[in-house]
Amino acid sequence: MQTNFKKPLSGIIPPLVTPLKDNETLDVESLERLIEHLIAGGVHGLFVLGTTGEEQSLSYKVREQMIRESCRINRGRLPLLACITDTSIVESIRLARLAAEAGADGVVSAPPYYFATGQPELAQFYEELVPQLPLPVFLYNMPSHVKVSFAPDTVRRIAEIEQVVGFKDSSANAVYFQSVMYKMKHRPDFAMLVGPEEITGECVLLGANGGINGGANMFPELYVAMYNAALKHDIARVVELQKHIMQISLSIYTVGKHGSSYLKGLKCALSLLGIINDDFVASPFYKFDAPERERIHQALSQLNIQNGKLIF
Repeated sequence: MQTNFKKPLSGIIPPLVTPLKDNETLDVESLERLIEHLIAGGVHGLFVLGTTGEEQSLSYKVREQMIRESCRINRGRLPLLACITDTSIVESIRLARLAAEAGADGVVSAPPYYFATGQPELAQFYEELVPQLPLPVFLYNMPSHVKVSFAPDTVRRIAEIEQVVGFKDSSANAVYFQSVMYKMKHRPDFAMLVGPEEITGECVLLGANGGINGGANMFPELYVAMYNAALKHDIARVVELQKHIMQISLSIYTVGKHGSSYLKGLKCALSLLGIINDDFVASPFYKFDAPERERIHQALSQLNIQNGKLIF
C-alpha cells in the first residue's frame, strides 16, 4: 500500500491530549493551539485518540470530530495517525474510513478489550480487520489496559500483511520490546515505536525508530532533542536529557493516587502552561482539585521554563 510518509515512520509522534469543554464538547480552539505548539516544537508526526487522547472514554461523535479537526488543522504538514481501537470490528472499520476521508495518513489499533483473545484469535482478528482498512496500520501493544499483549511471533505473523507498517509498544517492558525488534529485524521498513518516554532514549539507541511520548504535548523540543541525541549516539547528551524527562515523569505524573494520575497531571500542566484552556478529563475521571493543581504548579516551577519553553 502507498503511504503518505517515509517508511519506517520515525521520530517523536506525540499522542495528543483531547482538549474538552465537557463530555460531549471538543475544545477546538485549544486543539489548534496544541497542534501549532507541537509543530513549532519540531515533532515528526501526530497521533490522535490514543490512551493519552482518552479514546475509550469519548463518544463516537467526539472521536470523529477530533479526527476531522486535527486533520484540518494539520493541513498535511505532518503524518497524522488515528487510533481505531474498539470492541467492535465494525466500528473500527467505520472510524478508519472516516479517518481516511478526513486526511489521516495511518491508523493505530490495539487488541479488542473485554473478552481477552488468545494469540491465534488475535492474529486471525487482524487478518480479518486489516484488509478492510483504507490506510496503513500500526499495531498498538497496551496490555495494562486491554489485558492482552501481542506475542512477538504474533506481531511477525500479522506484519506479513503489507499494510501493517509499524508497532507501538506501551508495555514499559524493554526486554519485550527488544524481543519484538529482534523478530522484526528482517523488516527495516517496519516502524518500532515506544510509548513510555522514560525509556525512549535507550530504545532509540538500540535501534527503535522513535517515541510516542505524552510529555511531548508539554515540551516537544525536549523529546525531539532526546530522539536526535540517541539517533546520533551522543550518550552524554542522552544522559543529560534523561534527567529532565525523569523529573517531569516523577513530579507531574505522580501527583494523584490512582491510575489516572498521568492523564490528570498532563492535562493540568497543559492548562497551567496555557496550551489548553481547561484540564477537563472525560468521565469516569475528573480533573484535579485545587490542592493537586497547586502541586502541579509547584512541579512546573521547579523546571527551567522561560516564555513557555523548557530550557535544557
